[in-house]
Amino acid sequence: MPGELRYPRRVREIATNRAQWDERTTIHIRSAFYDIEGFKAGRSTLKPVEIAEVGDVDGRRLLHLQCHFGLDTLSWARLGAEATGVDFSQEAITVARGLADELGLNAEFVCCDVYELPNNLAGAFDLVFTSYGVLVWLPDLPRWAEVIAHFLDEGGSFYIVDEHPLGATVVEDDGKLVVADSYFDVGPITVPARGTYADPDAALANTTSYQWQHPLSDVITALSGAGLRIEFLHEFPVSGWQRLPSMVKGEDGWWRLPGRDDLPLVFSLRARKG
Repeated sequence: MPGELRYPRRVREIATNRAQWDERTTIHIRSAFYDIEGFKAGRSTLKPVEIAEVGDVDGRRLLHLQCHFGLDTLSWARLGAEATGVDFSQEAITVARGLADELGLNAEFVCCDVYELPNNLAGAFDLVFTSYGVLVWLPDLPRWAEVIAHFLDEGGSFYIVDEHPLGATVVEDDGKLVVADSYFDVGPITVPARGTYADPDAALANTTSYQWQHPLSDVITALSGAGLRIEFLHEFPVSGWQRLPSMVKGEDGWWRLPGRDDLPLVFSLRARKG
């Protein structure tokens, strides 16, 4: 069973973030970014990179941490996975369960904070998956990694694809890229909300969130400290969303800085238990 948090329990911060994600869900399900009607018609939300790097999931038990309202979880289910999605937003889990029922997909959903999951879910999984915008919401990476190891069956693998922590430090100022934030852990960072990535013009009642910056060294150290063996770490000069104003979306769905491929904006990592 995973141990206690290394950091003080962030009850206030987690509750504030949960309220904002409940509100974000009501905005996101109506957004063109998520295109729920297209998803219902058969569109997958998985990008080629995670499909290629995760590999065949047919018949595999897959646990998806921080799943939001479950489109990726359900996309894995469409590929044959026995999928379980987890998120701390009750609003998101309610939507996810409704979509699973409507589409007849083999997926279950649990409303729970990641750190409390061992007390709320039983069983072992062949694969633990998480993606895009997840690490910044976690105050304690060693505990997170222990939860992952707890749920992996022997020989099972963990896969993450997320925003690169170096790219997260950069902003655009008068057309130039400027390092505006620390690369190292200085959390919690108070982040005022101006819409969401799915709808920048949306008006939020919950205008504050708390986030944590984690360098890649902390991610690797946490996973290896939990007994997982790193199989690969890849870095990409692309983003899953328009993080900087000058970014342009390509036909492949990735956002890029025109004329630049020298800044890592996304990373992927796979680790194995045993």
